[in-house]
Amino acid sequence: MQDTLVNKIFEVDEIRKDFPILNTEVDGKPLVYFDNAATSQKPLSVINAISDYYSNYNSNIHRGVYSISIKASEAYENAKQKVKEFINANDHREIVFTKGTTESVNLIAYSYGLNNVKPGDEIIISEMEHHSNIVPWQVLCEKKNALLKVIPVNDDGELIIEEYKKLLSDKTKIVSLCHISNSLGTINPVKEIIKLAKEKNRDIAVVIDGAQAVHHTKVDVQELGADFYVFSSHKMYGPMGIGVLYCRAELLEAMEPYQTGGDMISSVSFEGTKYNEIPMKFEAGTPNVEGAVGLSAAIDYIAAAGLEGIQRQEQELLDYATQQLRMINGIRIIGTAKLKTGVISFTAEGLNAFDIGVMLDTNGIAVRTGQHCTEPLMNRFGIAGTVRISFAFYNTKSEIDVFVNALRKAMEILH
Repeated sequence: MQDTLVNKIFEVDEIRKDFPILNTEVDGKPLVYFDNAATSQKPLSVINAISDYYSNYNSNIHRGVYSISIKASEAYENAKQKVKEFINANDHREIVFTKGTTESVNLIAYSYGLNNVKPGDEIIISEMEHHSNIVPWQVLCEKKNALLKVIPVNDDGELIIEEYKKLLSDKTKIVSLCHISNSLGTINPVKEIIKLAKEKNRDIAVVIDGAQAVHHTKVDVQELGADFYVFSSHKMYGPMGIGVLYCRAELLEAMEPYQTGGDMISSVSFEGTKYNEIPMKFEAGTPNVEGAVGLSAAIDYIAAAGLEGIQRQEQELLDYATQQLRMINGIRIIGTAKLKTGVISFTAEGLNAFDIGVMLDTNGIAVRTGQHCTEPLMNRFGIAGTVRISFAFYNTKSEIDVFVNALRKAMEILH
């Protein structure tokens, strides 16, 4: 079915046939999957690519001289080339495969931060960050006696850019924030944020967490001017356990390895070790070859579906669901930014988000409840947590109708 998507009208019913899990049932009711911000479902092309790897050329890479090892090595490197083209990096050597966004941020904090942040320096993040883009910088600040500064958000869940400008100073060494908020769906003006940082000091390193962005909107790292851009495969229809760290080559060349051993080594003696060239210098141990194969297939799938059609479908879902939720008494939507992607977080007056999530599950509807790993953001809005629904392009308005009816019934029962 994937081949039929190319250059054709965006057909959701046809697309859904590519995702076998969407045909499953939960307690006899069709699965409605609205937890795509946590992880997305996988098309058959991704599942088949991984199966093909294990069935036909499973082997370790780079050092085998036999046929299937050479084939696996080529598939791994081709995946890197595909990521390079996907985000328009300048060089495939600027693409490092990691375990995911979290490891990518930690790698930057350790390999770049430890050598470039000094006592008294400052690191800027935002109030809407995922814990994975807070804690590594807190740890770095503690190690280096540096100061962590936070860009506040307004009541709509948008960054207050004027406050960001005030936070930038001669002491700023790193700015790190999300491209799109996982809790609010807010699309941040990252190009403007990067530009402001570079105008203050071109040596400020800017890190963009693109975990919620690369599968929703076109990302061009050269146009953005980001020093680092990180994301995970499993949120963009690929397998778990692999992610991407993009970094400009000259920065990667200057950075120290994050971990040691395996292919990150060029030569070893008891007198000393020489590291491999980038990006292998940062890929210690046996790499996730099947993950790379699956990620490559996921990028092909997104390209075949077309990001323009994906964005249009997700925007229609967002608008429709927002309209429906606003018609229910007691619902408060958290995050009403002018620029949003397909994420809606909400509270129901007098009800616990967890209880609502459990009630929805009895109707086959999968949503996320709680703090969404953004506890400071929940504190900002004075709430314990939310119910979050998050869309992918394979979701439909009829699924939203099922969800809204189930939500109304749940609220009646719980009250």
